[in-house]
Amino acid sequence: MAALLARKDLLGPYLALDQGKKIQAEYVWIDGDGDLRCKTCTLPGIPKSIDELRIWDFDGSSTNQAPGHDSDVYLRPAAIFRDPFRGGDNILVLAECFNNDGTPNRTNFRHHAKKVMDQVKDEHPWFGLEQEYTLFDVDGSPYGWPKLGFPGPQGPYYCGVGTGKVFARDLIEAHYRACLYAGVNISGINAEVMPSQWEFQVGPCEGIDCGDHMWMARFLLVRCAEEWGIKVSFHPKPLKGDWNGAGCHSNFSTEAMRKEGGMKVIEAAIEKLSKRHMEHIAVYGEDNDLRLTGRHETGHISSFSSGVANRGASIRIPRAVAAKGFGYLEDRRPASNVDPYRVSAALVETCILNVGANKA
Repeated sequence: MAALLARKDLLGPYLALDQGKKIQAEYVWIDGDGDLRCKTCTLPGIPKSIDELRIWDFDGSSTNQAPGHDSDVYLRPAAIFRDPFRGGDNILVLAECFNNDGTPNRTNFRHHAKKVMDQVKDEHPWFGLEQEYTLFDVDGSPYGWPKLGFPGPQGPYYCGVGTGKVFARDLIEAHYRACLYAGVNISGINAEVMPSQWEFQVGPCEGIDCGDHMWMARFLLVRCAEEWGIKVSFHPKPLKGDWNGAGCHSNFSTEAMRKEGGMKVIEAAIEKLSKRHMEHIAVYGEDNDLRLTGRHETGHISSFSSGVANRGASIRIPRAVAAKGFGYLEDRRPASNVDPYRVSAALVETCILNVGANKA
């Protein structure tokens, strides 16, 4: 099936038309399968705050979020970003999903994460997430790979430059600029170890902003790729064989970790994490066992480990952090499809709130 690419030559003149004082608000939410959905409404003017945005609804029976006999799911606005696709004063609205009885929908992990972050706001938890992903052609083959074969083995692709080493750089640059325009706190990009695999980084973000900015960055990536006719996969092991999987390495620190003498706080946090390894694995993404094999720069899913500059460990302390004696830790266990609200909440609950502290 051929990809139906966006016709910018036809669309452009219409996007240039004056839309008066009204603006378009694209509501974005997470569906029952962990994918993204969106729909648009017209606002009479620019909202001065998120409180001015309407609570909307959608058919949850069509998104695996509600039964057909009681299908209304409500969208409560949570964060506003600028819209890089429509431009002007138009906005993107990241929304939480709630059932009609006022309870958070089962897909709404933001609700719990916000409560957790509010409890520890004086600790100023920072997060930096490294989102790896893989690009596929519309026919399901890895983008840019030979149609009846394979590229050369891993080696020249990581941070690569040149034809045959880098694939879809134009899409990646479009996504980067879209994030900057939207107000997403994106901090960088790089080509990854497997050909057609890339990474972008979000952060540092404090508290709930971590999940908000990562989900919006994912939406912008998938939305940009739609115009290129390219599919984005967040699966942690998109291809079998001797190829790297895809993760979402999660960097974490508190204010105490970032100050002089913070290494003791980091080491104490790692000790706490070691006692709740499987509890973290349970919320660190689907099919993560296919990635955490102890090979391809991963620790094994069944065991916990840590070390300085060790990319095969569960928790890595960067060399520069060890040298300075303060900074942050890197949790290398989360899969590329992890919900950022779940990983950030889990890190806070274990390292700051001491959930599971009495575990032997």
